[in-house]
Amino acid sequence: MSGSKQIGPKNLVCLWYEGGAEEAANFYAATFPDTKVTGVHRAPGDYPDGKEGNVLTVDFTVMGIPCIGLNGGPVFKQSEAFSFQIATDDQAETDRLWNAIVGNGGEESQCGWCKDKWGLSWQITPRQLTEGMMDPDPAASKRVFEAMMGMKKIDVATIEAARRG
Repeated sequence: MSGSKQIGPKNLVCLWYEGGAEEAANFYAATFPDTKVTGVHRAPGDYPDGKEGNVLTVDFTVMGIPCIGLNGGPVFKQSEAFSFQIATDDQAETDRLWNAIVGNGGEESQCGWCKDKWGLSWQITPRQLTEGMMDPDPAASKRVFEAMMGMKKIDVATIEAARRG
């Protein structure tokens, strides 16, 4: 259709939810800075995993990244093949985000990874870890890597100590 007005961003991340897209988007908006819900759209008719009027899609941003949550039913599951990697500035921010995700029905994993209660993976990554892994001294980088391998939530003080040797 020529002359049609573009609605929304040209590219966005589509996240499949069994049925909790609106709840998830509201949780992200309450947890992460620069995150907001921008639209809730209801199904105009019945569909395989829902009824007319159910929330079908939710428009939201996660730290400025445009997303659409699709309540698609149980057919597809989230996997670690996709994750949001959130760079944190200090231990307090790392703890706040990690504890919000894990404490809201999520689960811990290794090396700064966790999953929210909807199965979406998050990497809560202190900048000190990233900087340590990229240290030009291979021995320092290796110490940081080895320290990280034994962690679930990243401990900034331990990472910094490992980098110093």
